[in-house]
Amino acid sequence: MDLRLIEYIVKIADEKSITKAAAQLYISQSGLNQQLLKLEKELGVPLFHRGRYELRPTQAGQIYITYGRRMLEEKREAYARIQDIAANSSGTLRIGLTPERGTTMLIHIYADFHREFPGVTIEPEEIHVKKQLTMLMQDELDIGFVTLTGRDKLPGLAFVPIKTEPILLGIPRSHPLAAHANAPYAPYAQTDLSLFAKETFILMFKGSTLRGVLDPLFAEAGFVPKILFETASNRTLYTMAQKAMGCILIPETYALEQESIAYFTLPQNPIWELAIAYRSGHYLSKPAQAFIRFAVEYWN
Repeated sequence: MDLRLIEYIVKIADEKSITKAAAQLYISQSGLNQQLLKLEKELGVPLFHRGRYELRPTQAGQIYITYGRRMLEEKREAYARIQDIAANSSGTLRIGLTPERGTTMLIHIYADFHREFPGVTIEPEEIHVKKQLTMLMQDELDIGFVTLTGRDKLPGLAFVPIKTEPILLGIPRSHPLAAHANAPYAPYAQTDLSLFAKETFILMFKGSTLRGVLDPLFAEAGFVPKILFETASNRTLYTMAQKAMGCILIPETYALEQESIAYFTLPQNPIWELAIAYRSGHYLSKPAQAFIRFAVEYWN
């Protein structure tokens, strides 16, 4: 089987579109379509149902794609093992990074990594956690830097824990209830979320990993929050709280401004976990192992 052709078919399956797959593969749409038609003629069965808006694998297509992914993974593992044996420190490391702090981490550890593996090309992508987990399962990433809870840990993936992180309630210091907070940079006082039922909140976007932690807290507190704004940026959260635009729930790492924001812990002690994720059973090359080591050292 032609591995390049397998890569083409797998990409069509991932993108559900010949047009999108062709753009990802840097080939023409007509050329990719001809490759698919030629393969289907050779096999004697169609590999995709042609819908109006997307392509879906047929039963034969699902078989081809399943075994094709295995063959591509075997190829990647073989190359990684050979490069490790040859100690030539070459190749590519595909890394998923959470927005904001994932990129910040890369900036801090890149020089040390590059010094140890000057011939390895890092291909970083800033991707939200759920997309990272999907890409890891599809072998489109080697490792992912993720924040997650126990229910987000998909079977088929392995996780290297880095640290657990509490989620804090932040309110403007001008808010009347801020009188119950401790002074800036002192240990946090504790409060109950139900006291803020009538307040306006700025929250991480619906469907995000953080909202998966927060929404049950609001349900337990007995109210649906009045939301001024939903964002994908923790920095936006604390900036808007700093401007007294509303209350926030934010990971402790981002609780930076304390002169104008009062932070509290909650009795439920909500947390999430920083971790490195990779495909279970997937061979981790020496560069991948080193990147994980540098990441753990950076956070601890």
